[in-house]
Amino acid sequence: MADTETLVRELADRAELADLVARHSLWIDEGRCDETDRLFTEDVVVRSLRGEARGIPALVELARSGHDRYQRTMHSKANLVIEVDGETAAVRAHDVAVFVIDDTTEALAAGVHRYRARRTGDGWRFDRLEVTPVALTEALGRAL
Repeated sequence: MADTETLVRELADRAELADLVARHSLWIDEGRCDETDRLFTEDVVVRSLRGEARGIPALVELARSGHDRYQRTMHSKANLVIEVDGETAAVRAHDVAVFVIDDTTEALAAGVHRYRARRTGDGWRFDRLEVTPVALTEALGRAL
């Protein structure tokens, strides 16, 4: 059985990693590009249908190229599975996103985000992200 200090450390790591996932959604939805280094390492590698980005400047450009055409987006992450292994961690999350196209239409997307993280002097940061799409709708008329 693990001692109390080990259990507290493990819970703190898991909480910090879950918070990073939530902040990733806010980073995208609110255009918080000035906070990129609080989430990702300088050498981050991201792969998605839109392409691959290596490093923070390329990541910001990739995110903007995919989201700037919408009036607003709202990403929601769920079903987090966090596996900490010393100074690295793997996090898997389901992502459902609403893309507001205009005042009358939206589109919906769903995917799986697989993050790899490493512990840095400033806390946990993601150094890899792979986005695997599951579903994407065409433009949908607004019900409200």
